[in-house]
Amino acid sequence: MAEENLADRVARLEERLDRLEGPRPVVAEPDADDTFWALHGLKDRAADPGAVLFTGSVTLPAGEHYEWQQGHLVDDLLADDWSQAAETLSALAHPVRLLLLREILQGARTTAELAAHERLGTTGQLYHHLRQLVAAGWLRTTARGQYSVPGERVVPVLTVLAAARR
Repeated sequence: MAEENLADRVARLEERLDRLEGPRPVVAEPDADDTFWALHGLKDRAADPGAVLFTGSVTLPAGEHYEWQQGHLVDDLLADDWSQAAETLSALAHPVRLLLLREILQGARTTAELAAHERLGTTGQLYHHLRQLVAAGWLRTTARGQYSVPGERVVPVLTVLAAARR
């Protein structure tokens, strides 16, 4: 009887472990009962007039993993001087700079790797666009001739791109 009891306990523990470590639900297929689960959570935590929240969990093709969450109260956002965001947003408003960001997020890190891409222009143009992205904080120089998207900017840049989708 003691062996059955132990076997039952082990089976229950294994089931619990499977539930804990099993596949996680995909955001694109939310629980049918709560499509707006993130929105409901935000509303529970933010008083009127509300807040804006973006969050993400991202594993890039090269294996780096980033998790990020950023929230702002609506009153604070509406009171801000939006013109201060112009330079940061402007840096993203060029097809070559967007392509650079995508290539770097996908694993190209050196200027040599980036220069090999046919759509990134001449070496002079490449350096011009890299400087613009570094100045705006979308890229960081990690070593001479090597670039990365700072960890705290991975989810925000993907959020901006998601917001720009039509």
